[in-house]
Amino acid sequence: MIREEEVVGAIRAALEREPRVNLHNHPIELSFADGVVTVSGAVGGIAAKKTALNIAARPAPVKGLVDRLRVEPSEQMEDGAIRDHVCNALTSEPAFRSYSVRAMVKQEMESVRSVDEERFFEVEVNEGVVVINGTAESTSHKRLAGVLAWWVPGSRDVVNGIDLSSNAEENDDELVDLIRIVLEKDPLVNASHISLRSEDGVVTMAGAVATPNAKRAAESDVWYVLGVNEVVNNLVVIG
Repeated sequence: MIREEEVVGAIRAALEREPRVNLHNHPIELSFADGVVTVSGAVGGIAAKKTALNIAARPAPVKGLVDRLRVEPSEQMEDGAIRDHVCNALTSEPAFRSYSVRAMVKQEMESVRSVDEERFFEVEVNEGVVVINGTAESTSHKRLAGVLAWWVPGSRDVVNGIDLSSNAEENDDELVDLIRIVLEKDPLVNASHISLRSEDGVVTMAGAVATPNAKRAAESDVWYVLGVNEVVNNLVVIG
């Protein structure tokens, strides 16, 4: 019988070897029972969160994962302010002009914009965790909605529960296209100088950026996209 200490010890050892996680500054709590690992704590960024979860899921005995990791927000915001910012981002996005948007306010779902009953987003925020449900017409729209929620400075996590109105299959080309759209929306990044390649959720970036901040921003943008499991950042700073 595999003991909890063995699984947790193996995961912790792997986390300690991963510089993006940095357990010294951001301790992570781990537990293992009935084949399920629970990962809790606060990490420094989206790359640390996704990397830690990927590591925790690797050991053979692990059959399931409970994600209680949160990202330290770049700005402290009340849940209501986060909710309003997310709703504003969704209603301001041209790709979503035909979507209805609703928000959970004081335990009741309120209409923010009513356009289409078949395509809609519902937004709820609890302790900095943004939950988006609804129905989108494509995987790209689902992913874009998640990125817009992550971009709100107070967001600590984004749970993307959006359903799709069609059974469209995901592929690497569509993922790259969406990532390019995301990069083009970020004022810190000049997407025209960045090339992208994706293979099974591993996205490689190459090209040139003007500042270290632009390099970090571009990588974070890619990590924010649902379906991205690893980012290889080969961007060169030329500024």
